[in-house]
Amino acid sequence: MYADTETIRRILTGTGDTWAVVGLSNNRSRAAYGVAEVLQRFGKRVVPVHPKAERVHGEDGYAALADIPFPVDVVDVFVNSELAGAVADEAVSIGASAVWFQLGVIDEQAYGRTRAAGLDMVMDRCPAIEIPALGR
Repeated sequence: MYADTETIRRILTGTGDTWAVVGLSNNRSRAAYGVAEVLQRFGKRVVPVHPKAERVHGEDGYAALADIPFPVDVVDVFVNSELAGAVADEAVSIGASAVWFQLGVIDEQAYGRTRAAGLDMVMDRCPAIEIPALGR
């Protein structure tokens, strides 16, 4: 319902290759860590966004989306659903082209606001599952 095939394909293949991953830290047991690795394998630049602002997978980290000093194409969200709407709003404010809410991250109001702002959005899906399925 919140992830049609064409939008998924467009985000993964045509939107751009700089992905801010909100919730990404050096904690290898967290899903964000493994998903970021897969994104890198498929040619995406992964920018960690986490209060610790740690360097992860060879990329400098930032405490907030607004701190990133270069354009971001996609904001990949690994925070609780209650916090995700604010992240989507930040993605709009920094000029991102798309927002991706991970599996289990659902905020229908944020989805509506983000789409109304002209961004592509996928919700409750995982790019690490979707990108290999594209057969690139």
